[in-house]
Amino acid sequence: MPRAGLNQQTVVREAARLADEVGYQQLTLAALASRLGVALPSLYKHIRGADALSQKLAALASAELATELTTAAAGRSGGDALRAMADAYRAYAHRHPGRYPATQRVPDPSDPEHVEAGERAVGAIFAVLRGYGLTGDDAVDAARALRSALHGFVALEAAGGFGLPREVDRSYHQLVAGLDVALRSWPARGA
Repeated sequence: MPRAGLNQQTVVREAARLADEVGYQQLTLAALASRLGVALPSLYKHIRGADALSQKLAALASAELATELTTAAAGRSGGDALRAMADAYRAYAHRHPGRYPATQRVPDPSDPEHVEAGERAVGAIFAVLRGYGLTGDDAVDAARALRSALHGFVALEAAGGFGLPREVDRSYHQLVAGLDVALRSWPARGA
């Protein structure tokens, strides 16, 4: 008999909280079952296994991040939108160090919630890029460059990879300022 009040949404939300505490890579079904006060086999009534849990956590985290990016960029354009979105991206990674890595998982086509969350996140980025006049293939290239830069910075920061004696916030703001310059002078496709 499943524990009263326990359902897939509850399991995934608790997994997200646990991931933030112990780290995404350390999240296990056994630790989650213990946290929920149920036997490990009881979790399988709500989630098919570790990969299914990771996928559902990715959907949740991607939806959260998409909301934050969209909210940050709303009503802004150009460099102002880029800075607001980049700050929201980094702030999410800081607040949710365990679930942030899950946002990097490609949406599972069989999970409409995950697909929708991914589309909203990418849509927020494309909206900012339209403010730079970038559309089509140029926007895809620019979105990949932007995502790579932001993810690379926050991943290195989370891993303690910045040891030089310089304020990390300043370096991040310089990265975003450099991205603004790059996006304003993005080479036309085929140039």
